[in-house]
Formats: sequence, C-alpha cells, structure tokens
Amino acid sequence: MGSIYKRGTVYWIKYYKNGQGYRESSGTDKKMVARQLLEIREGEIAQGKSPSVIFDRVSFKELSDDFIRDYRINQKKSLVRAERSVKHLTACFGGMKATQITTPRINTYVESRLDEGAANASINRELSALKRMFHLAARQTPPRVDRVPYIAMLKENNVRKGFLEHAEFVALRDALPDYLKGVATFAYKVGWRSSEIINLTWKQVDLNQGIVTLDVGETKNDEARTVYLDDELIGIFKAQWELRKDKQSIIPSVFPNRDGNDQIKDFRGAWSTACRNAGIGKKLFHDLRRTAVRNMVRAGIPERVAMMVSGHKTRSVFDRYNIVSDADLKSAAHKQDAYLKSNEVSAMGTILGTVTKLRQKKGANLEG
Repeated sequence: MGSIYKRGTVYWIKYYKNGQGYRESSGTDKKMVARQLLEIREGEIAQGKSPSVIFDRVSFKELSDDFIRDYRINQKKSLVRAERSVKHLTACFGGMKATQITTPRINTYVESRLDEGAANASINRELSALKRMFHLAARQTPPRVDRVPYIAMLKENNVRKGFLEHAEFVALRDALPDYLKGVATFAYKVGWRSSEIINLTWKQVDLNQGIVTLDVGETKNDEARTVYLDDELIGIFKAQWELRKDKQSIIPSVFPNRDGNDQIKDFRGAWSTACRNAGIGKKLFHDLRRTAVRNMVRAGIPERVAMMVSGHKTRSVFDRYNIVSDADLKSAAHKQDAYLKSNEVSAMGTILGTVTKLRQKKGANLEG
C-alpha cells in the first residue's frame, strides 16, 4: 500500500510496483489532493500499467538519443539526415519532457519552421523523425512513453523540378573549388547521389577497364551497381589518382576534401557560393542527378539501362526525374505548329484536287 507524507508544506506520496518504490510530489499542501493522486497511481498499478511518473521523467533528449542509436545500430545510410532533423527538433523540444510534446506544440513547431522558409518535405522528414522517436520509446520493455502524439504531415509535391542546362552546369563547374569539380562532373554524367560519390574509394575503381562499382550495401537501395566511365571521367579519375600520389596521401577516398587529408564532410557552403558566383540561382546538388537522368533519356539510352546507371529502383521515381525544360516545351510547340501546317497544306491540296476533278468532269459533261 502507498503512503502520504509531508516535506515542508508540500505533501508527497510513496507507492510500490513489483517491489520498486516510487516517490512523487503532489505539488500541493492539501492532503486530500495528495490522496487522490495516490489512488490514481495505485489504480494504474492495479491495471498492470507503469506509473505515469515514470513517463513524466523521460526527456526529449533521451528519445532523440535512442533514435540516433537505432540508426547507428542498424547502419542506416540516412544517418546524417536523421542527425540534421534532430538538430532542428532539439531547438524547439530540447528542454522538454516527452509528456510535454503534444500535438498543439508540434503544430507550433511546424508553423515556426514554415516561417523560417523550410520546405514541406524538409519539415516532414523532421516530423517523421519525431514520430519514430515516440514509436521506438513505446515499443521498449518497459515502455518509455504511454502514448504517441498525433503528428499531421504536410502535403508534398513530389514532382522533381530542379535541373541544369548544359551551359548552367559548365558555369557552375567552373565556379566550384577544384576538389569539387570532379564530384559535380561525375554526378552530372552518371546521376549518383552525393553520398555515393563522396564515399567512393579506390578499391571500387578499375582504371584499366574504366569501371566504377558499388557493392551491395553501399547504395541506398542495397543493390550493386557498375558504370563505365567515358573519356572525360577517366581523365578526371586519373588526375585524382596522380593528385593522391603527389600528396603521398593514404586517404582511400577518390574525391577527398580541400586539403586532401580526409573525406569530404559537408560542401553545402561551397556549393551555394559557386551557384551564386555562376549566376544560375539556387540549385541543389541533387539537381545533377535529375539532370543526368533526363540527359540519358534524351540521348536515346533505354530507360532500363538509365535506371541501372543512376540507381533508380522503381519506375515511379524515375518518371518524376524525367522532367522537361522550357526548351522542350518550345520544341513541342514548334513541332505541333509544323505538323498542323503540313496538315493544312495537305488538306488544301486535297480540296484543290477535288475542285479540279469536279471542273474537269463538268467540262466533259458539257461537251457531251
């Protein structure tokens, strides 16, 4: 049985579950209120539930730590993105207990992120991370939360619109620092993800045959991939190898960082600066992936082969990347105009031919 006692002017309660004692402040100097709280806790225990005070002690930081630990244990490839989501969430929920994170508070967080200019897709990744935290906590033994708050996701437009025309790419490539030029060119031609390129090591490259290979487990979709390098890319890879020898580097990365002494970590700042200096507006590195897909399709490469090169597993995703530009639309208009004009000329020729035949027939009848 539980008991009630006093600390200063505030009543506290004490109760047990499975021999484990729990102490909890009632937050009041009224003994009746403390007794009601004790009855609630004893009722929870009688139903086989954990006392609510256990959940009240779990912090957001504990949830986020478990979330990141789950990513590391399972070697998930999107760990960097998960850590980025946690960073944004911590700015809002960092000092809170799990029980304080309610749907209204989450909606306030969404509004603040929208005001900051964050895209719906980015916010949804953060909300998914928060939802995952609660689900992991609820599935533990014993559970660390007694409920998962309702989290409404934002509407996303999953049609991919960003791409670079060739002149834009050339301007961007020239504006990038030297250590990123090869990275961008490889992405522009092959369409691999940034993580796949910056994690590329020399053991995956066969310069004699001009082949680069990603093994199972090294790609997002866990499927092996092999691409053959064209002359320009072979030249880039040979230059990277010579640079490695000149610096006597033992770094296995094909594309190391600016100093050549470590793997590239984060190049978003250098990328943004290059976009601005190139005068092409705000572009994403992922736009190169979309551009590569579109260029392969335009070049007449079979779509199945293009998917094998870029690493797209599903046809629906591939479709969203095969986007059109203003030049495509203008070309379509010209082709349609030419088609309609040719039909118009053909129709006029048919009409004139019919009229001529009628006249000839009429003239023959008159002579008869």
